[in-house]
Amino acid sequence: MRLAFFASGGGSNVGAILDAVDAGRLDAEPALVVTDRPDAGVLDRAEARGLPVAVLSPARFDGEAAFADALLGALREHDADAVALAGYLKKVPDAVVEAFRHRVLNVHPSLLPAFGGAGWYGRRVHQGVLNAGCRVSGATVHLVDGDYDTGPIVLQEAVRVEPGDTAEALAARVLAVEHRIFPAALQLLAHDRLRVEDGRVTITGPGFRAQGSVDEPPRPGQKTSEP
Repeated sequence: MRLAFFASGGGSNVGAILDAVDAGRLDAEPALVVTDRPDAGVLDRAEARGLPVAVLSPARFDGEAAFADALLGALREHDADAVALAGYLKKVPDAVVEAFRHRVLNVHPSLLPAFGGAGWYGRRVHQGVLNAGCRVSGATVHLVDGDYDTGPIVLQEAVRVEPGDTAEALAARVLAVEHRIFPAALQLLAHDRLRVEDGRVTITGPGFRAQGSVDEPPRPGQKTSEP
């Protein structure tokens, strides 16, 4: 699987995914980093890794169709066949989502569908959780569809909200979960173990104990204790 990264900020999830590739926990080849911001910190990660980059802001294009064409051109130029949205704050054009149908994954810092949708990102999510008095929050990896944070859920993991939490403290614990479940979800995609039916994801094959588990899927040829 040749994986493109879309990111608008520092790209800590990009770093976690690259670490998983290096450790042999993710069978993917990094192909490209796409950002909408010329000053995004993720560009430093790309440079350190020697990855090609494309800085493509939708404001530079005359409409969504032209923006989509530019994104698709960059993805095709670098032979990407899957996309990881790792803190990407722009809506992915429908034409890109359709061209990479069920091959675009996003990570979101809440238990979707709660605290998701347009405008819910970063600190706003965690402060919203605290303002609502929630006892738990968490992280979600989902397939991307034509709207914000509404695609079929692949993995989720809960994070307990502690007494006296600040948005920053909660964000740090949720981010640690993101760094774990995003590579795990991508590994499932890499091994063609995600099936979508009626808007829900089924994880196929052995080695995945329960819904929301982040046990590493078995690698090719690896034995499992399950029948």
